Amino acid sequence: MSQINVVPFIDVMLVLLIIFMVTAPLLQQGVEVDLPQADAQPLPDDATQPEAIVVTVTRDGQLSLNQGPRIGVPLNQEELREIMVGLLGQQPNVQVYVRGDRFVDYGRVVDAMVSVQSAGAQRVGLITDPPDPSAWDR
Repeated sequence: MSQINVVPFIDVMLVLLIIFMVTAPLLQQGVEVDLPQADAQPLPDDATQPEAIVVTVTRDGQLSLNQGPRIGVPLNQEELREIMVGLLGQQPNVQVYVRGDRFVDYGRVVDAMVSVQSAGAQRVGLITDPPDPSAWDR
């Protein structure tokens, strides 16, 4: 009479379970972002939604906003956070986007996203341009 011994399989599964239980909380740290897909369609223009807040990070790392008391004026991290607290206090469910220059240091974009999240934004999205099909031929 032949039988399959499943004890080694159970041991492996328990070890994997422990590994996943330990690493899962570590993966939750960081900035939560909804990244766009390459073939993503533009968001629908809904007139009932308030205008989205856009944080722009220029090539030289300057931050600016499209709303608030200092539209288009360079801001530092603390000024950005203070203005965002005020804007999000008025419109708590407004969508927030970060638009970073493709040549800016990625750390500056992450810093902007952290400032926006610490001001109380629930979801932060990234703005991108659609891919250029002629660039694929190169």
